[in-house]
Amino acid sequence: MRLDLFLKISRLIKRRTLAKEYCEKGLVKVNGEVGKPGKKVREGDIIELETPEGYRKVEILKIPSGNVSKKEASSLYRILEERRWLE
Repeated sequence: MRLDLFLKISRLIKRRTLAKEYCEKGLVKVNGEVGKPGKKVREGDIIELETPEGYRKVEILKIPSGNVSKKEASSLYRILEERRWLE
């Protein structure tokens, strides 16, 4: 599955266009390397994400075969580290 699509389906980022933008700006890393929007992600990959709200590091636990419900979205990954920026 593409990185930008996984970010959207897992609800780590709300919209696919925003996920693509973050990737292009170098704010998303996969296994320590800058992740391009079309990069294929697999179970076990580590995603690091910087957003205006903060920093999040997650491990992919499951790649969905299609859209998932809001309730199921958080089961696709495990949070390894999370920091909020000071407001």
